[in-house]
Amino acid sequence: MKIKIVFEDGDLLVVEKPAGVVVNKALTVREETVQDWAKDKFPISNFQFPISSDFVRRAGIVHRLDKETSGLLVIAKNAKAFANLQAQFKTRKTRKKYLALVHGEVKPQEGKIELPIARNPFNREKFGVFPGGRKAVTEYKVISQLPNFSFLEVFPKTGRTHQIRVHLKAIGHPIVADETYAGRKTNRADRKWCPRMFLHASFLGLFHPRTRKWMEFTSESPPDLKKALQKFSV
Repeated sequence: MKIKIVFEDGDLLVVEKPAGVVVNKALTVREETVQDWAKDKFPISNFQFPISSDFVRRAGIVHRLDKETSGLLVIAKNAKAFANLQAQFKTRKTRKKYLALVHGEVKPQEGKIELPIARNPFNREKFGVFPGGRKAVTEYKVISQLPNFSFLEVFPKTGRTHQIRVHLKAIGHPIVADETYAGRKTNRADRKWCPRMFLHASFLGLFHPRTRKWMEFTSESPPDLKKALQKFSV
């Protein structure tokens, strides 16, 4: 599995997850996951903690990215770091930025989407904007307007499942090649020139769980997304 290590010390590991790799193990997932990779790299026997802890069950993985989303992911190497990093995500002390290519001309150039998100009662594999859903906030900034598309920086302020995808779809600008939310016809047309969903976790900021020092990590767009953008080269 081609997982690139961006940073590593005794408490945490920051990696770049490639697109097409699932983060967490599940009964329906048969291929190797980031969780499998983490367990192989840091065997459980190396640490002292309750076997039933979330740290063990998740192999130190603090948050997740969708299968087709590439980019930065943080993994804790001990239970104390895991608890600290989880608390930072929960209390919104971390900072995240994604790059997304979406359909249509997004206006205004900067904005905030505040819409509640819940699991779709008609399709349990999807999420959507529903009354009574959990609070979700996403900010965005247009980097460039392209013919029929917009290239965005996206800043999720909460961490709901599929949040960025659902919010951008809700305002009428689904992400390019999003098989779940862009629609079948649109997705088929997108994948003729973009091989997967155009969403990349490009920035992650957090406090080191032991030293409390603020740390920032960046990740360039991978080659497949750079190639897709060449469609718009003049």
